[in-house]
Amino acid sequence: MVKIRLKRIGMKKMPFYRVVVADSRFPRDGRNIEEIGYYDPRQNPAVIHIDNERAQYWIKCGAQPTDTARVLLKKSGAIEG
Repeated sequence: MVKIRLKRIGMKKMPFYRVVVADSRFPRDGRNIEEIGYYDPRQNPAVIHIDNERAQYWIKCGAQPTDTARVLLKKSGAIEG
C-alpha cells in the first residue's frame, strides 16, 4: 500500500520532516517514491510547505495519509475535513 507519511531528517533533538509518498513496506527513513513537501516544527509558528496538487494526485491514486500527515494536509489545504 502507498502511504503519505513523514520522513524524519535533522540532527538529534532538532527534528525536521519531509512529507513523502512511500510504499508502506519501506522503512520510515528509507526509500520513497516522491517528496511532496516539508514540515519544520521548531519554528514559531511551525512551517508547513506541501505541494497540494501532488498530494491530491496521490490521494486520488489511492495513497493513504498517516494520522499526522492527514493533519498537516488539512492545515495546508490539500484535503478537506
